Amino acid sequence: MPDCLLALESSCDETAAAICTLEGELIASRIASQIEIHRPYGGVVPEVASRNHILHVRPLVQQVLADAGKTLGDMSAFAATSGPGLVSSLLIGTSMAKALAIAENKPFIAVNHMEGHLLSPFMNGQGPVRACVALIVSGGHTMLVRVHGVGRYELLGRTRDDAAGEAFDKVAKMMGLPYPGGPEIDKLATRGDPKAFAFPRSFLDGRSLEFSFSGLKTAVLYELPRGDLKSEQVLTDLSASVQAAIIEVLVEKLVLAAKQCGETLVTVSGGVSCNRGLRSALTARCSKEGLQLLLARPDLCTDNAGMIAFAAAQRFSIGHTSPLEADVDPNLSLVS
Repeated sequence: MPDCLLALESSCDETAAAICTLEGELIASRIASQIEIHRPYGGVVPEVASRNHILHVRPLVQQVLADAGKTLGDMSAFAATSGPGLVSSLLIGTSMAKALAIAENKPFIAVNHMEGHLLSPFMNGQGPVRACVALIVSGGHTMLVRVHGVGRYELLGRTRDDAAGEAFDKVAKMMGLPYPGGPEIDKLATRGDPKAFAFPRSFLDGRSLEFSFSGLKTAVLYELPRGDLKSEQVLTDLSASVQAAIIEVLVEKLVLAAKQCGETLVTVSGGVSCNRGLRSALTARCSKEGLQLLLARPDLCTDNAGMIAFAAAQRFSIGHTSPLEADVDPNLSLVS
């Protein structure tokens, strides 16, 4: 009897494939990274990303099947990220998943990339998915979501301009750090003084659940000419101060949202949740506030197909499938 589900992720510059059981247990996951390919450009080049997805997707499917000791016939369904993301990239994963679904006469499931992030903290035995307040913080998105159940989400607040990850990367680029900049700032921040520079914390008025990081980016831009970026101390202090400003806003907003909603469980996911300073601050603050904190495992924070497979399994378990003619949507919303 088919007992597994295969999912593909190709929303941006990572090609990924994964297999999980219908209960959501991840049994195989592979990622083909394109970071080194895009590094010389200082960011993702869509045409280059899509060409490399084409090269990687078939070998990845073969690899995860071998890793899991499964065949295509063992799959109950095939899933892929349908948005948000780069259209040229999304089309590769969805086209492959649809082709496999047709070939095997199995259902296809279109998955929202943000739902993959949203539910990822419940993987690895942390499930079932249950009511909580969730913070999704990545390169392209920063949002607070109230989870009532699978597929039942309420948007509480989002960024009005730059996402937290975008702010990290843009500031790092201004500082002359390599791409991707977020992890570089995280490393430098451990040796710097977070109080060296007084950078702004937007919307910290104790009421708003909205985010804004463009002011921080501007403040750093004005500060840079005053310092010597060849000095390691200046770089580490700048990194620590920038990181402290972003972390304080994220932590305070999450705690505020939990209090406003009366929830005691909070979850955090997305690429920025790999940040060591953020994870430490969240752990300490949630413990102080009596909140239960679920953090997505670091290898499931950045783009991966494991979280897409898990989200698809949750959807499939409640009878959800998608029509083969369903198109990708680069601006797909998590909350309708």
